[in-house]
Amino acid sequence: MTVYSEGRHAAEFVLSEANGGRSRDTITIVSGAGVVKVGTVLGKITASGKYTPSPATGADGAQTGAAVILYEVDATSADVAVAAIVRHAEVNKNLLVYEATVDQPAEKVTKNGELATAGILAR
Repeated sequence: MTVYSEGRHAAEFVLSEANGGRSRDTITIVSGAGVVKVGTVLGKITASGKYTPSPATGADGAQTGAAVILYEVDATSADVAVAAIVRHAEVNKNLLVYEATVDQPAEKVTKNGELATAGILAR
């Protein structure tokens, strides 16, 4: 018997958001970020204003969770524009994806707190 597996759907982690698309914005994922999955917590690079998966530590600004990507993109070799949740929303914390260095429960709690500061509540 063949077993099929369904992947994540775009925006399935969103529990609620502000009316009129106020929670969303078009952002740029920086080239070299690789394949960024739906629901990945992103940080904003201070110098360029572009986003990348938010690591546990760093010094370029990306270490602070600031957005959650709505659609999967491949930014391996070029910058990619994509919609993301950037403010005024509630998200399902069990469906969020974290950068590989965010691998401890306390680090995930920290990322969720950073998102809360941006107005994105992980529930």
